[in-house]
Amino acid sequence: MRMMSRTAAPHVRLAAIPAAVMLFALAQSAHAQALQSQSIEERLNTLMRVVDEQQRQIQSLERQVTNLEMAQRGRGMPGALAASDPTVAEQPGADGLPVPLPPLAQALPGATAPGALTGTATGVPVNPPSPEAGTTSGATGTAAASGPQQGAPVGVNAGANPNASPTVGETQKSAEPSRTQAEEAVVQREHAPLFDHRLTLDWGISDTYYDRRQLQLSGFLALDAIFLGNINLGQTKSHQITADLDTRYGLTDRMSVDVDVPYVYRRSNFIVGGAGGSASTLSDATVTSNDIGDVNFGIYYQFLKETNSMPDVVGSLRVKTPTGTSPFGIKVQQITPDNTNLVAPSKLPTGTGFWNVTAGLSVLKTYDPVVLFGSFSYTYNISRSFADISSVIGQVEPAEVKLGDIIQFGGGVALAFSDKDSASISYTMAIEPQSKTRAPGGSWTGVPGSETTASVLNFGLNHVVNKHLTINGAVSVGLTPDAPNFVVGVRFPYTF
Repeated sequence: MRMMSRTAAPHVRLAAIPAAVMLFALAQSAHAQALQSQSIEERLNTLMRVVDEQQRQIQSLERQVTNLEMAQRGRGMPGALAASDPTVAEQPGADGLPVPLPPLAQALPGATAPGALTGTATGVPVNPPSPEAGTTSGATGTAAASGPQQGAPVGVNAGANPNASPTVGETQKSAEPSRTQAEEAVVQREHAPLFDHRLTLDWGISDTYYDRRQLQLSGFLALDAIFLGNINLGQTKSHQITADLDTRYGLTDRMSVDVDVPYVYRRSNFIVGGAGGSASTLSDATVTSNDIGDVNFGIYYQFLKETNSMPDVVGSLRVKTPTGTSPFGIKVQQITPDNTNLVAPSKLPTGTGFWNVTAGLSVLKTYDPVVLFGSFSYTYNISRSFADISSVIGQVEPAEVKLGDIIQFGGGVALAFSDKDSASISYTMAIEPQSKTRAPGGSWTGVPGSETTASVLNFGLNHVVNKHLTINGAVSVGLTPDAPNFVVGVRFPYTF
């Protein structure tokens, strides 16, 4: 019996094949008869409906792909597209991730149930998408699920509740795009503090180098054309090493405060000719000083959070205190008895000696992987009276001093070439008008040569060590005589 059943099974299967072919032929014949019974106008109308439905499906799929790419990159809210596209807003998934349209066969008159074999007006068989595609994480199924949250893979919520419409809070935390770690390092360095961190300790060290040459004349003009005396070329080489700790604290998701405490070490080498009465003989002197610098503090407020169409806009207000050593009243003395041309200050200043207030505005926009940023600031220097501003030993000259207010602007671009590394280049210019002095009871008098224009080209490199620590390196090159020759620095912001 077992042998007979085994031998009979293949025959039954072979016999089933002609039966299936016959049923398929009968179905096609019936379908062809149904098409023949329709008029040409009805066939054209059916064909137009099919074409329209296919176009809508194609448009829907294109919108789904675009929204998924935006959601994966974190560029704004996917719902922003639904708000701007009425065809998307009309669909159940009006949050920007439209649900798939029904299978094409369901749009035709007299269509069978989903999954059954059907055809178009031309008799070409159509394989409609599976009805389960709306709840899977396939090419179109992710559109039915809630959008990917920050840090979660696409389709992570698929199948949780396919009938529930995702809300804005489920698709993304806010309109502010989620940036990579490398982009966040650029924001923290070039733009403003990261408001989502409560506490950040930013320690840095930098070396600023100046090299100045000045022509020194000691003599008089004869006949208004001939100079009689000594002509020497003086040179000053200066290094200023600054180590500072900037402590930032986020009060809210839009407001942050910080205080920066610097410590300054300065070393200047003064070189002039004229030792022993010979202009070709050089002599030099070195002066060093170290002390606390000017402590400054500020407050930041985020006016606009970056969205898909709007940049990130942050305003700041900073106050600098005159806690460092003031440059006024420091006496200049002769270093060597055989060279009256070699004079140097008794100590070097570590601060400006003034209070000032700086109001700034910075703008940043992310175009993954490029970040564009720019800033503008205005510094108001508060005038201050000093008991002595003279640099001559034995001379006292009280006066009120007003430094010129500084206008600074700049901009640049950063490129995140990996999730943890980015490079930036920017340009900054600071313009300071002439400073003024006023003796007690007198009027303001301009200080010759005090007007400055400092232009700097900055290069930066950022590396994210982990979610807490970042290393920011920078090199600045001076483009004008009033700017430092170069500045080299590195910072280590640590966020909690």
